[in-house]
Amino acid sequence: MPVGGRRDSRYGQLLRRGFTDPTAAAGLLDAPALAPAGGDGVLADALAATADPDLALRGLVRLAEAQPEGERSRLLDTLLAAKPLRDRLLAVLGASEGLADHLARHPAEWQALVAFETADLHPGTEEFETALAPATDPDTLRVRYYRALLTIAARDITGTTGFAETAAELADLATATLRAALRIAGNEAPEDAAQCRLAVIGMGKCGGRELNYVSDVDVIFVAELAEGVEEGPALQAATRLAGRMMRVCSDTTAEGTIWPVDANLRPEGRNGPLVRTLSSHLAYYRRWAKTWEFQALLKARPVAGDQALGDAYCTAVAPLVWQAVERENFVPDVQQMRRRVEQSLPAAQAERELKLGPGGLRDVEFAVQLLQLVHGRTDPELRRSTTLDALAALAAGGYVGRQDAASLDASYRFLRTAEHRIQLHRLRRTHLMPTDDAELRRLGRSLGFTGEPVQELNAAWRRHTAGVRRLHEKLFYRPLLDAVARLEAGQARLGQDAAAERLVALGYADPASALRHLTALASGVTRKAAIQRTLLPVLLDRFADSADPDAGLLGFRKVSDALGTSPWYLRLLRDQGAAAENLARVLSAGRLAPDLLLRAPEAVALLGDPAGLRPRPGPALHQEIQAAVRRADTPEAAVAAARGVRRRELFRTAAADIVGAYAPEGTPAAEAPGPVLDRVGDALTDINAATIAGALSAAVAARGEDEPPTRLAVIAMGRFGGHELSYGSDADVIFVHEPHEGVSEQRAAEAAFALANEMIRLLQLPSIDPPLLIDTDLRPEGRSGPLVRSYRSFAAYYQRWSLVWESQALLRAEPVAGDAGLGERFLGLIDPLRYPPDGLGDDAVREIRRLKARMEAERLPRGADPTTHTKLGRGGLSDIEWTVQLLQMRHAHAEPALRTTRTRRALAAAAECGLLDPADAEVLDEAWVLASRVRNAVMLVRGRPLDTFPTDARESAAVARYLGYEPGAVGRMLDDYRRTTRRARAVVDRLFYEG
Repeated sequence: MPVGGRRDSRYGQLLRRGFTDPTAAAGLLDAPALAPAGGDGVLADALAATADPDLALRGLVRLAEAQPEGERSRLLDTLLAAKPLRDRLLAVLGASEGLADHLARHPAEWQALVAFETADLHPGTEEFETALAPATDPDTLRVRYYRALLTIAARDITGTTGFAETAAELADLATATLRAALRIAGNEAPEDAAQCRLAVIGMGKCGGRELNYVSDVDVIFVAELAEGVEEGPALQAATRLAGRMMRVCSDTTAEGTIWPVDANLRPEGRNGPLVRTLSSHLAYYRRWAKTWEFQALLKARPVAGDQALGDAYCTAVAPLVWQAVERENFVPDVQQMRRRVEQSLPAAQAERELKLGPGGLRDVEFAVQLLQLVHGRTDPELRRSTTLDALAALAAGGYVGRQDAASLDASYRFLRTAEHRIQLHRLRRTHLMPTDDAELRRLGRSLGFTGEPVQELNAAWRRHTAGVRRLHEKLFYRPLLDAVARLEAGQARLGQDAAAERLVALGYADPASALRHLTALASGVTRKAAIQRTLLPVLLDRFADSADPDAGLLGFRKVSDALGTSPWYLRLLRDQGAAAENLARVLSAGRLAPDLLLRAPEAVALLGDPAGLRPRPGPALHQEIQAAVRRADTPEAAVAAARGVRRRELFRTAAADIVGAYAPEGTPAAEAPGPVLDRVGDALTDINAATIAGALSAAVAARGEDEPPTRLAVIAMGRFGGHELSYGSDADVIFVHEPHEGVSEQRAAEAAFALANEMIRLLQLPSIDPPLLIDTDLRPEGRSGPLVRSYRSFAAYYQRWSLVWESQALLRAEPVAGDAGLGERFLGLIDPLRYPPDGLGDDAVREIRRLKARMEAERLPRGADPTTHTKLGRGGLSDIEWTVQLLQMRHAHAEPALRTTRTRRALAAAAECGLLDPADAEVLDEAWVLASRVRNAVMLVRGRPLDTFPTDARESAAVARYLGYEPGAVGRMLDDYRRTTRRARAVVDRLFYEG
């Protein structure tokens, strides 16, 4: 065969063996460093079995080249002759560039892999201590640490040990290393060691004997003074000793670093003293500790130093750990921790995170620990520090379904093993799945995927994270539902008391009622019960994540009682996950949206389609309501139909607001409060305008005339005209009419009054629907003036009698119903009043200021807190609106951009025109948006309007959640509100009263 053919044949063989660069591989196999082993097919076959044959070959060449004279042939001969060594060494070199670097620096270390004695297959802390015992300085300790790490990795990669054994060995090696480091530190400063007893408590994965290859080692230090030594000097000595021990492990030298020792889980974190006495630790935990600190103590274990002191520490803190579930804010604290983890992830990394991402390791660990805290108080079998051991105990005790536990066990092992392999490559701390195909290929092969490694790895990863993603459903709710479904039959593995205990831990204030609801929903063999047993885990998770889980569950039972036999309802919730999740969020957010839904449960259908939560355009609403009015037999039926449309649209708006559908795409609602508020205001304005137009049409039809004797226009005022309605706002309007040609003024006025009065009457008929209250007090002369005026009468009044407050009120006038042409002519009539051609005179400015000061003094309710009253309080809506309106009346004649009925647009225009400093405009806008959102939140939560924050704790918590605060942040919400409005009031004082 020609030389070229032989070469092509060899390259083909190398490609089939898994080498990606056959040219380079052939060159290395023929290199002098591997002669004569390189040409042996045994070596090529062994390389082919590694995770990365190219990487393994390069590492082997480096190792051979680093051998002293005469040792290279021994290495190669042993390698060819001894399959166990060949498998171990090449497996390490094919998986870990970092360990290959260590072997190149210390070429004799390969001999540690020659043979494993039976006793060495599963070494523990004592064996590792023996291996590290000769180390009397930090560099020697590092070398011996990496030799031990090399043997652990070899057993791991070749399958001699599994994940759990490997993680335990790594923790035991860390324990032995901490003891050696403490010994070295004590030898370097014997005077410090003599003054104290120091115990090192392992925390986290070290404490739980489930450590990673590359990880911080979490510890807590506890000390007691030696006999005859005062506390101050003893603690100083212990602190120096602990600090030196940490540096022995953490410092980086030519031999690298072992790992950082992290003591930030100690009381007060990095701000607290590094070392405390046992009594000081206990005093802190009893008085100041947060829930997460008790969760961290689940894994506390003495690892180094004074064993008796370490045991005393763990014995003393254990009762505090198992009482943590009784803490008042246990559930909010746990939820806050969960969110903090989620929010800490950069968006670009979330989907690649093995540890913190959705369906990642932290999800499993978090839920297992939470269940331990909930049930370990009464069940000592659950008090295990290792995640997999605790999961097995939870399954054995019936707290987790066995199949669910087995699935989570498998997913946890897969994810942790993948994490280990990723870290082994360069011995770097990382939890990110690689994106490079070559790295994914190596990772896949190391996990046993040999066909299409990248595709198989990605498929397995997606499968496992998807299984874990609903871990709260798996670990909390399905066993609970299984229990309540069979309580009456006495077959439930989770008893009634345990089920109630779990509900309390999840935030349910009335577990007895919650159990009754769950029993009613999930019991039985009907299709409805079966589907609801499938749905409830998702819903319960959302309810527990809200400020009022009890209300959410009660609401779901009511909706299901009303719609449970409707096939489309169950199918919608079963097949469209977004519908079930949105329903849960809506039902647990407060009273308004559930009340609207329960009056027309079929509106649930809006929650399943993203388009269903978009606001309907105003013209479409007008068209639908007008069609409904025309079909009705009586005016009362017509308005009832219009109200039905309004009810549905109010629910659509409230639901979209609650679930965040009004936020700009890709932006959380809490980060875009202004745009969300604008969309809510526009939607509510369109809904009320269409309803009023429908009621007016019904009033016209009731007269039985082909055409009324006069044209009538409804002019929106105040927040209605400004498109700034909140959920609880009245509709401020005035009525203007104009007689048809040939109709007398008196007849036209009587007809106009009758139409307006009938429209108001129809809208005020008793109904189960939310009221639409019409307020006409902004008309000329207020309540003392006629309800309806003609166009000519308005013109005469404004020319002769108009007061400055009336001109100010007209700034937000906008036609919304009736004769459109008349409405536009009315605007032309009032423009010179609201935008005075010569601006405002000094007398008018003083009058506006006087009226504002009088309103502040007289209209704030007695006993109301002026720092939290959203409408009339300091820096509230009235402050900002009057300031903006004064600017409009002074300058809109010269600046057309100021001619808008909307407060935020006028603010922005004033800043753009140079009439307002942009920083001041931002301060006012922020306060106005916040106060408006608080009013909306209060109405959504209470179902009744209120111009301040509710006093009920659950209602306040729900308002905070709507505003984007984490659980337990009501105090911060109030502080933020007061700070924001205080800054706004300072701007108002300067612009309104002084400017």
